[in-house]
Amino acid sequence: MPVAVCESCLAAEHGQTLRASRILGPLLPALTPWLVTRRWFTQEGRCLDGLRPFNESVLVDGDDAVLLHSLVAAQHSGTPDRVYQLLIGLRRTLPRHLVDAAVGRATGGPWDGWWIFEGTADPELMGALLRVATEGASAPALQYTPTGIAAVPLGLPARAMSVEQSNSTVVYGNQFLIKWFRQPERGVHPEVELLGALTAAGSAHTPDLAGWLHTEGRAGEGFVLGIVEEFLPSDGDGWDLAVRQAADCITGACPGVPAAGGFAEDARALGEAVARVHQALASTLPTSRLGPELVLSQAEAMRRSLKEAVEAVPRLEVYSGRIGRLYDEYVLVAARGRGIQAQRIHGDLHLGQVLRTSAGGWTVIDFEGEPARPVADRALPQPPLRDVAGMLRSFDYAARQALSLVSPVPVDRAQTPVEASERLRRSRRANAWAVRNRRAFSTGYAAAGGVDPLCHPVPLRAFEADKAVYEAVYEAQHRPDWLSIPLSSIRRLVHGL
Repeated sequence: MPVAVCESCLAAEHGQTLRASRILGPLLPALTPWLVTRRWFTQEGRCLDGLRPFNESVLVDGDDAVLLHSLVAAQHSGTPDRVYQLLIGLRRTLPRHLVDAAVGRATGGPWDGWWIFEGTADPELMGALLRVATEGASAPALQYTPTGIAAVPLGLPARAMSVEQSNSTVVYGNQFLIKWFRQPERGVHPEVELLGALTAAGSAHTPDLAGWLHTEGRAGEGFVLGIVEEFLPSDGDGWDLAVRQAADCITGACPGVPAAGGFAEDARALGEAVARVHQALASTLPTSRLGPELVLSQAEAMRRSLKEAVEAVPRLEVYSGRIGRLYDEYVLVAARGRGIQAQRIHGDLHLGQVLRTSAGGWTVIDFEGEPARPVADRALPQPPLRDVAGMLRSFDYAARQALSLVSPVPVDRAQTPVEASERLRRSRRANAWAVRNRRAFSTGYAAAGGVDPLCHPVPLRAFEADKAVYEAVYEAQHRPDWLSIPLSSIRRLVHGL
């Protein structure tokens, strides 16, 4: 995804602290432009004022290959520092398989003229890093705390996952993986806490947590750098599978009735899996009941998010009053009853966060929650319907993405009557596919013991609206062509459709 960065950020030399850094100083001319264009580097809408490295270390120090590790605090005027984790490889000569990972060349220092590259792309260095990390030889820069569920064998071949995400993942021998958090945070990390609890509960729908990596410090005070978890072979993530099947149904290539075929059985099984994950979390971590005051506080937080979203996406203004009424209705429903049951949840559930295993089941992954939200907020008990709402939103997205892939004519040119008719027919099939699979997921969720989403339409609409508002801001900033997807869903929700 292209990232817009101002020229002053790309050309800046960020202060004496970084230039004097023993490790990162010689890498600065090449490293800074590369860093600010990473997907996991947050653009604050203003210039980067400085970079402050800390916790620097050389994790692997070979004659021809070196692996550096550092945390870097990025300073933007008027906003708190953001901390990033860097794994930087250095080689005298760059092998062909690392060309795409190249950053540039070091200038001066002990590695003068060496090639700089993204360290996670180097299988040899990642294999050595596994030994360093799990044997504890790199303290205090990098410490490993095992859960005791499984020992991580050394000598497994390493490979980086090819898709750049907000984190970086390295797989070892199709048995384990390390997920490196590119924006590490202090304290108890949600993924460590939730995946640890699910592992202890023996969850059949989540990978086991083998351990986590962190900096030196008393429990809950150091930075959590990454997790080591079981690697589960799969047939693909739910997003890709759903989009493919939706496209087949839209074009009429799927078996049976086009609008009714495809993914429904998978959606029902996915609902069952999510319900069982929620049950496992509720059995191992504290639960609570949100009374009227807490629900009101939650609704006020959603209103604040809505206000900020309207400022970022003016097209939301026309819907803001009706969205606010959905939040009010949620508060009234909670006040009339005994409150709303709350527990720890996934927090960012969608089709891209689930894998269909080779055995045909579903596995839920990535329990960080929404990265844009503070860790303290992600750790609060929430109604499990929030996760349900996130998945229902994802079915809408999958249908719209499939429709865009099979559209018979670009929307930016005039259509013939035949083309317009075909587009309308396919649009209706896309809508029918989304409705059918949303219902199938909800049915599966209720059948496995979760609350029946169809019996709680008021809170579900409020949570869907809140999620769609969040999506609108994201799309406006990163994928403007997709902004119509959350806006059309908001239009449906506020009109009760």
